[in-house]
Amino acid sequence: MLRALLVLPLLLVLAFAGAAPVAAQTAAAKQATSQQVTPAQIEKLKKQIGAINQWLTKAEKDRSQLQQQLTGLERSISDLTREARNLKQQAASQKTQLTELETRQRQLTVVLNDQREQLKKLLRQAWMEGDASALKVLFNETDPNNIARTLTYYEYLGNHTVGQVQAFQDSLAELNQTRTQMQNTRARLATTEADVEQRQQELTQTRKQREQTLASLNADIDQRRSERDGLAADQKRLEALLKEVQQAITSIPAPNPNQPFATLRERMPWPAAGTVVSSFGETYADGKLRRNGLLMHTDTNAEVRAIHYGRVVFANWLRGFGLLTIIDHGDGYMTLYGHASSLYTTTGDWVDAGEAIAQAGQTGGTDKTALYFEIRHNGKPDNPSRWLAGQPGKS
Repeated sequence: MLRALLVLPLLLVLAFAGAAPVAAQTAAAKQATSQQVTPAQIEKLKKQIGAINQWLTKAEKDRSQLQQQLTGLERSISDLTREARNLKQQAASQKTQLTELETRQRQLTVVLNDQREQLKKLLRQAWMEGDASALKVLFNETDPNNIARTLTYYEYLGNHTVGQVQAFQDSLAELNQTRTQMQNTRARLATTEADVEQRQQELTQTRKQREQTLASLNADIDQRRSERDGLAADQKRLEALLKEVQQAITSIPAPNPNQPFATLRERMPWPAAGTVVSSFGETYADGKLRRNGLLMHTDTNAEVRAIHYGRVVFANWLRGFGLLTIIDHGDGYMTLYGHASSLYTTTGDWVDAGEAIAQAGQTGGTDKTALYFEIRHNGKPDNPSRWLAGQPGKS
């Protein structure tokens, strides 16, 4: 389809340019415009593809790191969940102990109250009777057996009183210890449960954020891959167009200039004044592709000039390259000039070396005024620095 659309109008234009140049050029321009296919954005295209591939490489590394972090978070959450489960079991056991301690506290309180009342009675009775009571009983008693029993009773009574006092003190100490244990256990449980809850919330939030980041990164990667595929298709379209142009002009005799293109290596003028920002042969797309031309930044409205005598075989817009001019110089040599803001020639025009053919611009997606320039021989790209003299003039 591309050959049918391109070769026929090119042959007609080039063969009959002298007889009907205006009509042929108009027809060719309309035909080229209808195709929306022309080689002008090749350098930007390759630069974009290279940048996208670099971004994708970094994005893949970032995604791998995020996935590893998510895996680590999942393991941490699993460990923490298990730890929280154990802590909750411990908390349940400690709550049971607390319940038992509270029950024991109530029991001890009752015992202490009873012991306190008994001691009060004993102390009150001892105070009321005093030591005289015991002596009175002993002196009034005449039976030795009764005297012995009385002494034994008072001794027992004294020992019992001392025992009750000691039991009261022990119960009181146990009660205080129980209360302290209860307070410590409650505080420990509260701290543990709060820590577990906080860590679970932090890990859950972190996991959510990383999942969102990963999802966004995956979406960006898909978008960039789609963009790269589209640019690669543009590049293939350009290569096909150049091949068709080469085949179309093979059978058309070119005039014999005083100096053939091949004899002017390292002596041709630069197509424009400016600064080279991307050179021939630079790799991109992770080193899988090499650039076929050079990209220059120029002043606004800088003129683009043909580097050698030849015939314009293409002057139109091409996706990815903007407004593009292709000049055939004979013997299989062609030059390409892209990103122009305005074209001064049309298909079929003859141009001289140094003749202005276009105005540098930003068409084809460049963000600065630029010129893309290529030299091809038999359809294959050649390094422009081998043909151009010295360095470009300053813009």
